[in-house]
Amino acid sequence: MPPDRLNFNSQETLEMLLQAQVWALMLFQDAPQFDLVSMWDSMLWPARSVVIILIIMSIWSFGVMFDRLIAFNGARKQSRQLVPAVAGALREGKLDEAIKIADRYPKSHLAKVMVSGLQEFQAHQKSSDISGEEIDASRRALERAEAIVHAELKRGISTLATIASSAPFVGLLGTVVGIINAFQGIAAEKSTGLGAVAGGISEALVATAIGLLVAIPAVWMFNYFSNRVEAFDVEMGNSSSELIDYFIKRTQGARK
Repeated sequence: MPPDRLNFNSQETLEMLLQAQVWALMLFQDAPQFDLVSMWDSMLWPARSVVIILIIMSIWSFGVMFDRLIAFNGARKQSRQLVPAVAGALREGKLDEAIKIADRYPKSHLAKVMVSGLQEFQAHQKSSDISGEEIDASRRALERAEAIVHAELKRGISTLATIASSAPFVGLLGTVVGIINAFQGIAAEKSTGLGAVAGGISEALVATAIGLLVAIPAVWMFNYFSNRVEAFDVEMGNSSSELIDYFIKRTQGARK
């Protein structure tokens, strides 16, 4: 490409950029300032209702997040303290001591499962002979405890999924209401300028933004909590399997 042609294209590009900047400045001068208070005052009641609903959804989701974080951190911390203490008591054959130790950690998901299985096995241990059916009864007790603890761990997480999936649609409803308000502004002022529609468009964009701000943290935390619950399920399953193996070995040792 000749040098003069290259300079001509560069000059055209520079002129286009300068013209775009002039248009942008003109638009910002005509547009009203971004003020949440005045925007709230200018909102119609449907738009206000949408914003209030989104705020309630946000408060609810953050409440669930804090509750689950506290519960999961407590379960993890107490379970780390529980496992070695219970393992030591079981090695010595002290079922009563193991149950008492597990009762000291009420926040631990493993403690709730272990107590159920140990109590069931201890009840059958009083008989002279422990059959395979009684081992199966202990296994079923462990499975029931796992199901109950799983439901407790998942409490509120489904709410995050509901909020994450519905918040964008609620924000979209606010967008539609804001656009309707914008067209009403055009009809009232008999003008199609930016000033006639800026208020309604601002309402629409704010509602959409709030909906996304509510949905995004809810999606992230729902996935995080779901992964934590799956990890807890694996830990409970492994603990139950180890207890059943311990029960079988203890039964075989008693028969010998």
